[in-house]
This record gives sequence, structure tokens and C-alpha cells, in this order.
Amino acid sequence: MNTKQIVLASGNPKKINELQKLLGDSGYQILAQSDFDTPEAIEDGLSFVENAIIKARNACLHSGLPAIADDSGLEVDALQGKPGIYSARYAGANATDASNNEKLLADMNGIDEAQRSARFQCVLVYMRHAQDPTPIICQGSWEGRILNAPQGANGFGYDPLFYVPSQQCSSAQLSPELKNALSHRGLAMQQLALHLNEN
Repeated sequence: MNTKQIVLASGNPKKINELQKLLGDSGYQILAQSDFDTPEAIEDGLSFVENAIIKARNACLHSGLPAIADDSGLEVDALQGKPGIYSARYAGANATDASNNEKLLADMNGIDEAQRSARFQCVLVYMRHAQDPTPIICQGSWEGRILNAPQGANGFGYDPLFYVPSQQCSSAQLSPELKNALSHRGLAMQQLALHLNEN
């Protein structure tokens, strides 16, 4: 079997394409964990790092291949770092992007401009096998602030509420290419791609 195959602990084709593009022609082939009937990992860690390790280990166990997993979310300073690791289910177990954004806007109601700082965090973990004692951990963060109303139609999650000062627009108003170059996930993936290409 080609040792250059890596499983991404996700079934999201966008994430797989994104990582495949970043790795370019380095000889790595990114496969979805769904190709191996991998059950969803139980993310019961208390940090992005713990959850990413849980997901990577789960993908290694079920595929027998090296795996990459990411855990990411939004930290809002005025909310003591919430929604954090609960970003995807901030508004409850069956939360949608719209309901999460509504809850964030409600929780930020009345908080003035200077106190609306926030950042997206992404932790990427690469494990050679399920018992890997030294996983590679890459982290990217993307500073911005929370808007008072959604802007833009691109992206997903909290993108319409995340203002990017360097671009003077929301994350949801950026082209996918520019977002990948600037974003927390893009930065973490670039670090990981450098590491994999060097080794």
C-alpha cells in the first residue's frame, strides 16, 4: 500500500480538497475517514488540542493509516472565550449556523465596539498511528471582531459575524482563496504542509 496515504478525520469534501491543494504534488493522497466506515469520535476533550487528538486517533484506529484531524472554533473575549470548543453546538445539540449566530448576537447585545474582539482558533493534529506518542500539533489563529449584524454570503459558521480588520469586511465577504490564505485553518494547514513536505 502507498505509505503516502493520509486519512482526514472528516467527511467534508471541502476540507479534503483544501488540504490536498496545500500539499500540492508532494505525493500525499488525502482520503476521507468515511472511506473506512469510521464512526464519529466522541469529542469529550476540554480543549481544541484534546478533541483533535481524539479525532485523529479514532481515524488511525479504523483506517490503519496516518491521520490528520482538526478542531476549531471561535473565542470571544467578552464572553470569556466562549463559544470555544462548543462553537458548532453553541445554540444547543441540533444547532444550525443560523441559530448559533443568533445566540452569539444576543449574547453580544449591548457590548460596545472596543470590547468585541475575537479570534478563530484551529488546532491540527497529525498522527502516524493510533499509539503515536509524539503527534505533530499545528495551531493557527485569526484575529478579528464580532459585528452587530451578519454581512456576506460566503463561508459558513460564524463567518458573517467575523470582521477581518485587514480586509475591512467580514469573513463571509472574502473569496474562498483569500479566506484560505488568511484563516486560522489555512495557517495551521500551511504549517502542517511544511512539516509533511520536509519529512
